[in-house]
Amino acid sequence: MTFTPEPEAVKPAHDANALPTESAGSLVSPKRISPEAGFAPIPGEVLDFSATVAKVDNVASLRLKISGETQLGANRVWHLQAFAHTRNPLRMVFTLDDQFDSYSTPERFTSLQYEMHLDERGERVNSVQRLSATGRETAPAGTSMVRVIPGTRDPLGLMQYLRSIDWATTREVKSTVFDGRKLYEVHAQRTGSAKVSVPAGTYATNAIDIRVYDNGAEMKDAHFALYIGNDEKRTPALLEATLPFATAKVALTKRSN
Repeated sequence: MTFTPEPEAVKPAHDANALPTESAGSLVSPKRISPEAGFAPIPGEVLDFSATVAKVDNVASLRLKISGETQLGANRVWHLQAFAHTRNPLRMVFTLDDQFDSYSTPERFTSLQYEMHLDERGERVNSVQRLSATGRETAPAGTSMVRVIPGTRDPLGLMQYLRSIDWATTREVKSTVFDGRKLYEVHAQRTGSAKVSVPAGTYATNAIDIRVYDNGAEMKDAHFALYIGNDEKRTPALLEATLPFATAKVALTKRSN
């Protein structure tokens, strides 16, 4: 996979609202930045990715799926899913079969419910968390209530939100993100354009630099670069990640629907 820069043209309920006041105050108001008119996820869309970790190819697979619109209580939502599996040789030492489910609002992709169904090294965890800006609601049976900052997204909703942005007119967006355990602040900034070649094809993309902040301090060992196609479908073609244990590239291998 290559890319060529182009000239710039169910756990106990808890309170995840741990972001300091000054950090929360720096967030971009949802009303200030709107997704480009007409963009919406495509029901049934499936994106398949292959991960390269520490220069070892195809050690894990990732599938992102738009399962469609559904009802969550009184709210109409998108049901977004992700499936992650390790492959050999990594699977011989670390077996991972995880599923994530997001129920996010239609326009802003803010999270109303986030689920983690994890199976890692034989240990299974099922967590279903309803997100609330007030914490006053009663959690449905089988779920826990988590208090978050208004406008918080989960990782799957964040991906769709970044796809929805018109990067030709918007330089930077910020969002709080709940990863199933705690809140972070994410800054996503367009750094230019790039031609990206991955197994699924070659894409002209917007290069998006993503930085993560924990309690107002940037996490130096968690840095991401996302390449989103300029095509009408805003296809995410490549994710590059710098993590504490290794660097990784997650490249698109197939897109359907």
